Amino acid sequence: MDAIDLNLVDLLRTNARLSYAELARQVGLSAPAVHERVGKLEAGGVLRGYRADVEPEAVGLGVTALIGIVEDSGADTDDVLAAFRNMPEIESCYFMAGVESFLLKARVGTIAELEQLIVRLNRTPGVASTRTGIALSTKWENRPRPVSPPAV
Repeated sequence: MDAIDLNLVDLLRTNARLSYAELARQVGLSAPAVHERVGKLEAGGVLRGYRADVEPEAVGLGVTALIGIVEDSGADTDDVLAAFRNMPEIESCYFMAGVESFLLKARVGTIAELEQLIVRLNRTPGVASTRTGIALSTKWENRPRPVSPPAV
């Protein structure tokens, strides 16, 4: 990736709805050249998708929780991950260093729904224990960080 590709990534992370013409204007290329570059970034897996950024509370998901998972020593990690993938409340899953094997970000509508999710997690084969923190509010998330050009 060169500096123009990095600039395109930054622009699309900030506003994925920019037209090829507007992207071209901002990076100093033609729209067809930008279209080709964006296509290559998509094909190469740099740009993984485009999605709407939805206000969770507006769609009934007012409770955000961070849940640490301690995995059983004999657990099959792939099976545990497959179980997590089948729980639509789990928005993100991070593999961690330390006591907890995973950190999950979950969104639900109510505390009762969070309780049900935690019970399901604790009953998942391979899960030894959970530790949950509830976010009181979200100050920001998914903030796009400018992509730095590669070191020379």
